[in-house]
Order: sequence, then structure tokens, then C-alpha cells
Amino acid sequence: MPDRSNLISFPAEPSYNATIMLRELFRGFIRVHILFHAAEGPVYGAALMEELARHGYQVGPGTLYPILHALETQGYLRREDQLVNGRVRKYYRATPAGRRTLTRAQAQLRELVEEVLPLRQPKGRGMDHGAARRPGRRRVEQR
Repeated sequence: MPDRSNLISFPAEPSYNATIMLRELFRGFIRVHILFHAAEGPVYGAALMEELARHGYQVGPGTLYPILHALETQGYLRREDQLVNGRVRKYYRATPAGRRTLTRAQAQLRELVEEVLPLRQPKGRGMDHGAARRPGRRRVEQR
């Protein structure tokens, strides 16, 4: 029997795996979006949910608050509790580490967007294999 250990297998329901992959991708986008707004000024959960909804992300408290708490625990956000209308509201601001991470994420996102969402790609051309690479860009080898 031939060795099949190096073959790629495809699941019976690719839509399920695509859903999981997209969910992970969008959670990353949400984290960057949170850092962006927290770097501009203090933010709180309900306002973030509204902001994210404006961009098409239907994020509930069961998703948002664990992300906020994780970003705080990881040192990217700092929380300040304030009394607003008799209730404690938790405001989050980006820390210096959060700002550095945001700057890095923005640069990587910019490069990715330039590659995967080009304004116009000449007909008959696939990947640019280094013809007009910008300094510092990594070349991706095709096999």
C-alpha cells in the first residue's frame, strides 16, 4: 500500500472549517480595532460593540469582554473604573506595549492589503517574484 502520510486531506464539510478560519481571522481584526480606538482615547465595552457593529461585526458581550480582559492581562490595555450614572464603567486605554503592537499590526496589515487587495493587477500576471520588490519585503517561494 502506498505511503499517504504526506497527502493533504480535505474535510467533508469545508464550509465548517472555513467558518472557523474566518472567525479566528475576524477576532484578530477585532483585537486590532480595539487597540486602535484604545490608543486614540478611553473606550468601554458598549461603545466598542456599537463601533464594531458599524463595521459589520456583530460582537456580543460574551465575545468582547473576554477579549478586553485578555488584552488587559497581556499588558496591551490598562483599565480604569469610573462611576457613571451610579454604575461602574470600565474604560480601557492602550498601554505603551499596546501602542507598539498596534503600530506593528498596522504595518503588517498595510503590506497584506497591498498584496491581496491590489488596486489593479495587470492581465496575465500572477505573483510578483521579486521584479519590483520594495526593500525589506520577504519573497514567497512557490512550489
